[in-house]
Amino acid sequence: MENKTNKRILISCGVILVIACICLGVVIVSGIGVSFIWPLQASQEEAQVTPTATSQEPGDEDLPTPSSTLPEELADLLYEIETQVIEIRGLDISESVDRTLISPAELETIVVEDFFTEYSDEDARQDVAVLSLLGLLPDEFNLKSFYQDLYSEQIAGFYDDEIEEIYVVQGETFGGNEKLTYAHEFTHVLQDQAYDLSDGLGLNEESCEEDSERCAAVQALIEGDATKTELLWFQSHATFRDYRDIQEFFSNFSSPILDAAPPYMAADLGFPYEKGLAFIEYLYEQNGFDAVDRAYQNNPVSTEQILHPEKYPDDEPAPVTLPDLTAILGEGWTLFDQNVMGEWYTFLILNKGFEEAYRLPDETASEAAAGWGGDAYAFYQNSTSGEALFVMDAIWDTTEDAKEFADAFEAYASQRWEATEGETNGIPTWSDPSSTTLLKLDGNRTLWLLATDRETIAPVLDQFE
Repeated sequence: MENKTNKRILISCGVILVIACICLGVVIVSGIGVSFIWPLQASQEEAQVTPTATSQEPGDEDLPTPSSTLPEELADLLYEIETQVIEIRGLDISESVDRTLISPAELETIVVEDFFTEYSDEDARQDVAVLSLLGLLPDEFNLKSFYQDLYSEQIAGFYDDEIEEIYVVQGETFGGNEKLTYAHEFTHVLQDQAYDLSDGLGLNEESCEEDSERCAAVQALIEGDATKTELLWFQSHATFRDYRDIQEFFSNFSSPILDAAPPYMAADLGFPYEKGLAFIEYLYEQNGFDAVDRAYQNNPVSTEQILHPEKYPDDEPAPVTLPDLTAILGEGWTLFDQNVMGEWYTFLILNKGFEEAYRLPDETASEAAAGWGGDAYAFYQNSTSGEALFVMDAIWDTTEDAKEFADAFEAYASQRWEATEGETNGIPTWSDPSSTTLLKLDGNRTLWLLATDRETIAPVLDQFE
């Protein structure tokens, strides 16, 4: 999952998706956790701003004047939101950023020609081979095309930290949804200037290839932070009209691409916003944004810490090292990917298979993955035969946690594979026409092997005796 996961992480950094806006819409419309006491009276509501031709930008001696030109009324509004977000978040801005409004058609061009320009058809083909072996995608799924369509539908705005520019997808007016998006994206500007998203926090390709699990945790930190900030902005500064905009958007919105997405993909897209917000809320309750800022100095390092904030920062993953299996696999085999699966993706495998029959109940899968203590996985492929092998060696917090996962895996395997076909070195083995799998339980450790050819399993298992 290295290619897919890392590219998805890097593409998503600094982005707010419509799926996140919908989650916020539920919070805002239902009033969960938010006290709607606006400083403005109904008679004082501002008119919605309609983006038109360019004009001058506002300037201020404390806040650098952005270099892009926008309609004066809109520029004034953005400047006002920026100053409000700075006050809420408590971070300073040292350099101005450009602000660009784009249409949905322009967004689609950016997604195709920028976001996925380095994601080749071969990358997508290999990722599908991996994800289909794990039961998360059907065979022959057109992953690259789906990603392009999905991000074109889902992106509401993004911050490009390389050129320091905010993009907001605009409607006919700059109303409540656009204001929320801008508050979120401007928070990313503050984060970048205070902590350096790419180099300081390690959200870059090289670092994420080395540890995609850590990158997923840091992404949840920054997106949860931005989501908390925009909610606080809405609580303090939104008007009744903004609230009605959110209600109208929430009631009328449709997302056919997301609705057709494989279940794991939809859940994974929402992870940094939903789970990241819960993580930030946990910190915020301790000491406001001071506690959040300390997390930027001592980053979360696993999705386990995001899912269970009480485990942050002390419960770090146990290191796991896999042997190089290339020699015993033989001619034509190469290592395609190796990294850390983490608690979140372990849950997704058990709970979000593309076939409903594969899926364990939410509670069962969640409890089975919750005892995760560390892992290492590897994917091997045979370029000649097309065969594939997946290996995952995991350490669990306790022997009871390992047994709980093994029991859940047995239920999962019994649902996904057609039958149990005897044993391999004394370990129950499941098979169907396309693959064979087994799980070895040893104290607080489990070894999961999954191969397209059953004959591959036994010699690999011998390497872990």
